Order: sequence, then structure tokens, then C-alpha cells
Amino acid sequence: MSDSSPTSDRKPVTPLQCLIGSSIAAGFATLLYLLTTSITGTLAHTPLPSTTAASLRIAIAVRTLVAGLATLATAVFAIAAIGLIALGIQIALSKKEQNNCL
Repeated sequence: MSDSSPTSDRKPVTPLQCLIGSSIAAGFATLLYLLTTSITGTLAHTPLPSTTAASLRIAIAVRTLVAGLATLATAVFAIAAIGLIALGIQIALSKKEQNNCL
């Protein structure tokens, strides 16, 4: 077994890395937003296939589930992008304060 701590091998995170990660997450969020709007538009304009009450309920539930999952994925990537931007700003400000103290 190794007694070395896992943090000893890690390099510090830079604001540039945060901004790159944020741009990637924002790109995914944008693509997922476009996909979500396409899915909801398609589902809104497509009539339900049956008139049976049970099948209508199942179809509505599936449509809601698909639209909800697409929206959730969009929100997750958008929040990650915002969080990475905030982390980059925080790291940049903390480095600036450390340089001022020296």
C-alpha cells in the first residue's frame, strides 16, 4: 500500500482551466437547449396516436419524461458552466490578493 496522499500529485487549478471547462459546458448546454426546443416542438405538433384513455396517459407521461430529462440535462450543464466561471473568478481574485500581500 502507498502512504502518499492523493492531493500531492495534483497541480493547482488555474483560472484558464476553469474558463476552458466553462466554455465546454456552455457549448454542451447550448446544444442541449437546441435539442430540447426541437424535442418539445416536435412533441407539441405531433398528435397522440390513440384515443384509449390508458394509452393517452402513458403517451403523455412518456412525453413529459422525455422533455423533462432533456431540460434537466440542459440545466445541469448550464449550472456547471456558471459554477466554473465563478470558480475561475474566485481563483483569480485569491491569487491577486496573495500577490498584494507579498
